[in-house]
Amino acid sequence: MSLDAAAVQQKVEAKFPGKITRAELEVKDPFFVIDKDAIVEVAKYLRDEPELAFEMLHCHSAVDYLGAKDQEDRIEVVLHLTSLKHRHWIVLKIELPRDNPKMHTLEGVWPTANWHEREAYDLFGIVFEGHSDFRRILLPEDWAGHPLRKDWEWPEEWHGIKVKPPEKFADRAQGGEEIGIGPFD
Repeated sequence: MSLDAAAVQQKVEAKFPGKITRAELEVKDPFFVIDKDAIVEVAKYLRDEPELAFEMLHCHSAVDYLGAKDQEDRIEVVLHLTSLKHRHWIVLKIELPRDNPKMHTLEGVWPTANWHEREAYDLFGIVFEGHSDFRRILLPEDWAGHPLRKDWEWPEEWHGIKVKPPEKFADRAQGGEEIGIGPFD
């Protein structure tokens, strides 16, 4: 039996009163914001409750809300869950402080979180406490910073290799350069 987002919210609220801090159900991908300290318990419930059966974490990502209009600066972890059995889905969000983004690992609930969490650490600097193999997955171990944070700046070089990308086409065009007229523009 497929449940809509409101029914899923009702079941979670009944089991974990006050742990959904915000919900938006009338959007394309309905979501709940879950208290970070309750995420493991809520995740296990969503997976194990027979009427919910969210057995699949198919997307685990993050967003940096530094300087977002009318929003508090934060890092947000975004989890897209699916129940193949019941053919329903939901999105969970966990809001973390930018200065120390930390939460418990979810790899014990959905094993695929292992690589996703390593990627979120690598690119956003989110620490997943209790992770079994917590190290960078995309960038070298000695890479400085986390490139998807909005305040990150490209280094000029890394081990003598130029890594900073050239000026963007749009910036060059606004500066008066003719762009897009040759085969390699």
